[in-house]
Amino acid sequence: MIKVLKALSRIVFSRGLIFALMILTQLIVLIGGGLFLAGKFPYIYYACYLIAGVILIIIINKDEPAEFKLTWAVIIILLPVLGVTLYLFNASNWGMPGLRNRVNTELICSNHLIRISNGTERALLEQPKVFQRFAYYMYDKCCFPTFHNTRVTYYPTGAEKLEALIEELKKAEKFIFIEYFIIGRGEIWDRVLAILKEKVTEGVEVKVMYDGLCSLLLLPYRYPYKLSEYGIEAKMFAPLIPFLSTAQNNRDHRKIVVIDGKVAFTGGVNLSDEYAGLKIVYGHWKDVGIKLEGRAVLSFTRMFIQNWNLYGKIEMNYEKYLDESAVEHFDHDGFVIPYGDVPTDDQEVGKTVYSDLFVNATEYVHIMMPYFIVDREFYSTVRYAALRGIDVRLILPHIPDKKAAFAMARSFYPDLLSSGVKVYEYTPGFVHAKIMVSDDIVATVGSVNLDYRSFYHHFENGVYLYDSSVISQIEDDFQKTMQTSMQVDMVYYKKINVFARAFGRVLRLFAPLM
Repeated sequence: MIKVLKALSRIVFSRGLIFALMILTQLIVLIGGGLFLAGKFPYIYYACYLIAGVILIIIINKDEPAEFKLTWAVIIILLPVLGVTLYLFNASNWGMPGLRNRVNTELICSNHLIRISNGTERALLEQPKVFQRFAYYMYDKCCFPTFHNTRVTYYPTGAEKLEALIEELKKAEKFIFIEYFIIGRGEIWDRVLAILKEKVTEGVEVKVMYDGLCSLLLLPYRYPYKLSEYGIEAKMFAPLIPFLSTAQNNRDHRKIVVIDGKVAFTGGVNLSDEYAGLKIVYGHWKDVGIKLEGRAVLSFTRMFIQNWNLYGKIEMNYEKYLDESAVEHFDHDGFVIPYGDVPTDDQEVGKTVYSDLFVNATEYVHIMMPYFIVDREFYSTVRYAALRGIDVRLILPHIPDKKAAFAMARSFYPDLLSSGVKVYEYTPGFVHAKIMVSDDIVATVGSVNLDYRSFYHHFENGVYLYDSSVISQIEDDFQKTMQTSMQVDMVYYKKINVFARAFGRVLRLFAPLM
């Protein structure tokens, strides 16, 4: 009984509950106030219909995905007072102008600092035109250079990636930059933190940044101050505050570690025990990671500094850390393009990288993802690839972490299967890896999910690989994972509870806002 009371008290007095109640109060005032005025003053109710008509015309003519337009149109038509109130709040987008200005300032300050080397330019001229054009787009339009003479190491499990990361941290001599969506206290973080403390005493500069959601779910709100006591500079990215603002929807979903400007890690793996298989949640946790050594690390150094400078008063100087003299050159083994994505510009980099694999594939595209909640445009790209004879295979979880997202992903099964896409569910548990590989020559590994949040709302990152020997390892990992997965067909789909299927279809209507 005492344990139950203690558990209840932790919930009642938790930051999460207090935060939720404050947000709920604001929603009640916002929505309830509008409904009250409409009931008290009928002409306001009729005015809302007029405003709703004007807003619908504006929505239809906006330059944004059709799904966003449809979702808002349905809400406004069915509930004009509530829909107009919510749309106006969303359109006002409090906080976004400031975020956009900060991001643009950082991009202007730093995008010109890394250039394609003369050697890489000459090597690119020997490649097929389709890759040359893609590399040009990434560099000229998105400011992400192509590199060669880079060593790439692929890790098919979270445990292997984290062990490699820990070993590299021990070698740090100048600086360590850590940026994660999730840092969870446990065995992995304890080991990493112990190394960071030791490195600080050796004079190594250590900076740690994690997304503000951790302060709500996993770490104490003042945890950065605790880390500062050890000599570690730390900050939350977009600290959550109990105030309604759509800018709070833009989370830092990146997973980046940079060590001395010589080594960089990324992938789907966060700093938490479940990613190493030390804590069992949703069955077996399948994840992957990748390590870069060489000049390509400069791009990840720049990405970290860009995000670090967005929040807080401490700003970093780019030139200090983008030291070309520290770069080690390796034998040519294909090309590497580290890339990032931000929600404040009109370049949907993550979505474009993924689409490029489907558009230019001649034999196959193999995908391993935790979610499949995509807009009509990308959905059509996937289906068209399969319809023109490309071997498209998709591995999704069998045990989901989010039931709503799982229901939406499954709602796509009939059309995917009818197009020739082969769909698999990873029966041992949950897939958190975000990989695509095509034609034994192209692959990408990173943090970008196949969902609206990654495509439009989050800060993301990844690595695009072309003609690298590591691509065969990624494909081999996909094949091994597929062997432990169950192939989905319409017989299986029809056995899914009819209400679950209907639930997924309904949720897809609101997916852009989730």
